[in-house]
Amino acid sequence: MAAGIALGVVFPHISSLTDSLSIGTTNIPLAIGLILMMYPPLAKVDYSLLPVAFKDKKIITISLLLNWIVGPLLMFILAIVFLRHEPDYMAGLILIGLARCIAMVIVWNDLAKGNREYAALLIALNSIFQVFTYSFLVWLFINILPSKLGLANFNVQVSIGDVTESVLIYLGIPFLAGYLSRKLLVHTKGLEWYNRKFVPAISPLTLYALLFTIILMFSLKGDKILELPLDVLKIAIPLVVYFVIMFFVSFLMNKSLKVPYDKNTAITFTATGNNFELAIAVSIALFGIHSPQAFVGVIGPLVEVPVLILLVRASLWLKGRYNL
Repeated sequence: MAAGIALGVVFPHISSLTDSLSIGTTNIPLAIGLILMMYPPLAKVDYSLLPVAFKDKKIITISLLLNWIVGPLLMFILAIVFLRHEPDYMAGLILIGLARCIAMVIVWNDLAKGNREYAALLIALNSIFQVFTYSFLVWLFINILPSKLGLANFNVQVSIGDVTESVLIYLGIPFLAGYLSRKLLVHTKGLEWYNRKFVPAISPLTLYALLFTIILMFSLKGDKILELPLDVLKIAIPLVVYFVIMFFVSFLMNKSLKVPYDKNTAITFTATGNNFELAIAVSIALFGIHSPQAFVGVIGPLVEVPVLILLVRASLWLKGRYNL
């Protein structure tokens, strides 16, 4: 983040250079970074195990409820409460709430000693749901609900077709690539080779692509971050509130339903984290790379990383506190 801001300050023309590498609203360097970042986690998912997840009706029901009803509604409410006078920022925050986590949850789940198999299954499920429902949810939560609640001045015209195109590019491509990689390589090389050779080889791509994407985004938005520190704070507050509420509501609800700690952790962090990569990509595609909505997406990881690390600590503390 610091490197990105410094790069933008030292080389102020980097913004126009990056704009020249765009096709329509799609920024090519950023698109490459986002797709490469999401590919390895999706290549690690064993899609053949997905039917197993559906047998655990309780886990699936809880996860779907938290991810596709509680999470979007909570972020929508927080966006209205904290940013009702900033409609562009409000729309950016709503986009984040609708993008459910499919990548970084792997990191948080592992650190909190969660069940990797269930995390992978829930990520696969979220990926599928996201491809088929994200565009509809954006239309519902940005175009319909604000006007129905008397917030017509917050209404943002979003084409379902445009959002679907963005989702298919930024989520569909890595999703398909991950699925085909596993299916074809396991068939030709074997599962042991795939897990021992291929997965370790591609895993660093996530980190490298994440660093590249963050540096690029912050180089484009670094001037605004320095010029608008109060706006950064304005956006950060509802995000922190969202993460904390989602984590404790999810964890305590699962605990009350007697869900084992390892599965509870997988569900909780899947519900708590957000897919900022997708939210940023959609914001750029719909509103432009220099839009306030994209700015909100950039602030997202700035807040998520330290807060989720603290929540990992909270999860481990709760595990010891209740002997889970």
